[in-house]
Amino acid sequence: MKRTGPTNVHLRRLIHLLRKKARENRAPIWRRVAELLERPTRIRPEVNVSKINRYTRDGDAVVVPGKVLGSGVLDHPVTVAAYAFSRRAREKIEAAGGRVLTIPQLIRENPRGSRVRILV
Repeated sequence: MKRTGPTNVHLRRLIHLLRKKARENRAPIWRRVAELLERPTRIRPEVNVSKINRYTRDGDAVVVPGKVLGSGVLDHPVTVAAYAFSRRAREKIEAAGGRVLTIPQLIRENPRGSRVRILV
């Protein structure tokens, strides 16, 4: 029988980590991020920097269960964790004084997921 779900080993490990941390810390946000990452690539979220700018304030933390793209302008510092970043998105976030993290790094910093928003 053919395997369903993502076949990328790194993505499968990330999903497993998210589910484990959701159980250990009683943090449903990580379970929701795992569910969004399990979706097919064609419907996984792609979020532009302009959307991050629109829906966040200074100092917010955001997780994107997909890829962050570089279209738009960011005018305040934000902590962004995502599965993948384009080169331009990474440059724009850092130029605005923000931080670019991987999802496991954000889990280590904030295991409960308090005050973290999911952008899709």
